[in-house]
Amino acid sequence: MQSETTWKPLAPDLNSVLSHSREPLRVLADLETPAIVLRHAYDSAQIQPLIQRFIRMGLMRDPLAPTNLDRADKRLRIDIGTSLGNRGHDRDAFFSHAAETHRLFTFLFEGFDNPVAVIYDALTSLAVGKSVKTAQEPDGHRYGPAIFRIHYEGQFYRPHIDHVVLREKRTGYSVYRFTHQFAGVLCLQNSAKDGRSPQGILHRCAWQPKLQPHLEGSTFHEYAIENHIEHFRVDLKPGDLYFFNSGCVHEVPLVEGDQPRIVLAVFIGFSKDEEEVFVWS
Repeated sequence: MQSETTWKPLAPDLNSVLSHSREPLRVLADLETPAIVLRHAYDSAQIQPLIQRFIRMGLMRDPLAPTNLDRADKRLRIDIGTSLGNRGHDRDAFFSHAAETHRLFTFLFEGFDNPVAVIYDALTSLAVGKSVKTAQEPDGHRYGPAIFRIHYEGQFYRPHIDHVVLREKRTGYSVYRFTHQFAGVLCLQNSAKDGRSPQGILHRCAWQPKLQPHLEGSTFHEYAIENHIEHFRVDLKPGDLYFFNSGCVHEVPLVEGDQPRIVLAVFIGFSKDEEEVFVWS
């Protein structure tokens, strides 16, 4: 893989990011930076108690609990929230599930700082002069506001893009109108027990049709080396938050060990000439 070079993130906090750029989301859209990284965005002392609540409520499995192997939940990924990518094929079911997610999130964080609000507040500061809101249809149906993704040992994502237009072609949803799609990821737990662990590898390579055979055929790494494509390795500690352009090629390393990687994630619709920024999961 091409070694890391001059493509650097905007970091480590909002003041630094905004002092560097008056329009950080435009910079992200143009791939002038791989990511906006905000360290210590969420109070890390609250994370493990919140995860234990998820386990007690049955929202995720306890990776350390003894199980009957014949009946164990063997999913490599568990979601707490509503995924447009996974559920968008059935419009009515998607919005029904999203309504339940909104209901769940009204009480899920009681006694804790709201991690969803942390993402939205940071995005509002970055979207200078624009309004940030949970995506909704003209008839008022709301998308899921955010999603917890719990990744267990063995889960990984090969080089790919996430985009409702270029990948999923969700023409029946209002988020289709945005030119750019970003992702926001709040790290809650790494698969490694000590230090920082890579959350992703971002490549300075926006999707185009000629890339698809390499993404489908698992030859993108060779393509990146041959074309001198820069990349940035995202290393986070629990409580760190970052935003990146999900229309550029990215990948997520393999989860190893008993401790799952847990993140709170959103997708973001952005157009330079639009006053609204839509957020969904």
